[in-house]
Amino acid sequence: MNSESDKRKAKTRVRTIWISDVHLGTPGCQAAALADFLGRHECEQLYLVGDIIDGWRLKQSFYWPQEHTNVVRKVLTRAKRGTQVYYITGNHDEFLRKFVDYKLDIGNIRLVNEAIHETADGRKLLVMHGDMFDVITRYHRWVAMAGDTAYNAMMYANRHFNNLRRRVGLPYFSLSAYAKQKVKAAVNIVTEFEDSVSRECERRGTDGIVCGHIHHAQIRRIGDIEYLNCGDWVESCTALVEDFDGRISVVEWPNEAIGRKAPGAAADKRGGRKTAGATKVVPLPERAA
Repeated sequence: MNSESDKRKAKTRVRTIWISDVHLGTPGCQAAALADFLGRHECEQLYLVGDIIDGWRLKQSFYWPQEHTNVVRKVLTRAKRGTQVYYITGNHDEFLRKFVDYKLDIGNIRLVNEAIHETADGRKLLVMHGDMFDVITRYHRWVAMAGDTAYNAMMYANRHFNNLRRRVGLPYFSLSAYAKQKVKAAVNIVTEFEDSVSRECERRGTDGIVCGHIHHAQIRRIGDIEYLNCGDWVESCTALVEDFDGRISVVEWPNEAIGRKAPGAAADKRGGRKTAGATKVVPLPERAA
């Protein structure tokens, strides 16, 4: 048998995958990397944690290349082969929220605003996009729309800026990530967001929350609450994965468009397990005694 062909066909089996903020329908979407990630993984449950399709952008101008269709096909294929898919609505795909009350189940695909996920080791996690905890998005829509326009402009500049850097042999540099780190107001918004979602978990009585929205993948504890953010597929190309023992990790997927090449598999330091093609796996910190 052809070993190279076997490697291409090899898939990593996990229990659950969470992805968010794909923004299909925008030039910044790293659809090819996501299609590759989905094609190389099999899972029992797949959560699409909001902003998968960017309805805001599609209203302004239609943009839908073949790579974006490939992502949709990968999701449909997973569902056809038995994966339970939950499409959780976000603010950019809020046009779908009016259909949630109809309890749409299309095969193994379910449209919801939120869900409760039980891990293999019995923890209950609230799964939602998280935009309802963003004061600007919730109460100042025009500011959110203006911010989205500014973000898209920055991503456009970012692509050209990094094309020039790549030509002269310099590594990828994210203008938006730099801005988020340096602008105090942006840091405060992220902190307030994380605190708000943790309080919601306490109110609901869940062990933690899986969300997206702020495009920053992270796993950490806020008090007794497990805070898990999927990140995005515009800049970071990150996902959350749960193994069959209930351990959840952040996976960063190789993508040369953002300067991340595939060095091979990366080990989970806690369990010694590997995620094929990942460049980084960040396990959840142990609960304090």
